[in-house]
Amino acid sequence: MFHFAWPWMVLLAPLPWVLRRVLPATEPRGAALFVPMAADVSAAGAGAPRTSRADGALFSAAWLLLILAAMRPQWLGAPVPVHTEGRQIILAIDCSGSMATEDMGGGQSRLQVVQQVAGRFVSGRHGDQVGLILFGTRPYLQAPLTSDLGTVHRFLDEAVVGVAGPQTAIGDAIGLAIKTLRQDNRGARTRRQPLMILLTDGGNNAGVMPPLEAARLAAETGLRIDTIGVGAAVHQTFFGVSGNTDLDQQLLKKIAKITGGRYFRATDRGALRAVYRQIDRLEPVAGDRRWLRPSTEWFALPLSLALLLSLPAAWRMTERA
Repeated sequence: MFHFAWPWMVLLAPLPWVLRRVLPATEPRGAALFVPMAADVSAAGAGAPRTSRADGALFSAAWLLLILAAMRPQWLGAPVPVHTEGRQIILAIDCSGSMATEDMGGGQSRLQVVQQVAGRFVSGRHGDQVGLILFGTRPYLQAPLTSDLGTVHRFLDEAVVGVAGPQTAIGDAIGLAIKTLRQDNRGARTRRQPLMILLTDGGNNAGVMPPLEAARLAAETGLRIDTIGVGAAVHQTFFGVSGNTDLDQQLLKKIAKITGGRYFRATDRGALRAVYRQIDRLEPVAGDRRWLRPSTEWFALPLSLALLLSLPAAWRMTERA
């Protein structure tokens, strides 16, 4: 699409004809300002010789071309998305054997409920970079930090219980997140504080790195960790205690406190949705997607033509002098 960046410059077009009205047609003695073009245009309008009319036409054409160049003619291309610096969010999802328990409603396992709710959260983080860690006995980086949210969502949907082993290595999962951020942010200085959302239904019973030591290292790195404990609430029944008795809430609270994060408890699907909505509200996305139309400047063409026209005009003035 053709476009003028500075269309208001056209207001300068009648300037020589205005000066013709204000200034004398010839240079007065001791004048501080002399505009040859104004004199030529005036002479042409007063029935001057043919050579003066030609000079006036040359100067007029050159002036109008200069005005056209000053208006900055451009050709605008198709809109393209502009990269915006959003947040870095790492989802660490527990895939240990206990995540197969069906106690969060809908006849689905804990992992299936998490996949559906967390998947919606991922799909809404436009402008952010999201990574995915699946952990059990060992942690695995399933998806590195990326703005390709569809791929992260697909990898989350493909997770199965036990894929990383039957136990729970919370400390190692945090350690892998720290390593991932260090590799991704090497040399970067302007990124916002990264966030890790660690979701589990148990306590740390595997791995090499102690969870609290990993949390302190995360705090030193600048990684904030929000922890989510899932599984049915513990309550006393006629047959004994029921619910998720394996969840180590105190550990998750300490991890969140050390890193400046928050701890959330989700006992069913609705509560988990509320947790992710709250995180979404507390950690707003980078903003609406921004678009840019690439432009090609065309001012050089009229500017070059004005220069070419000024050469014979200047030569004619020299001949007359």
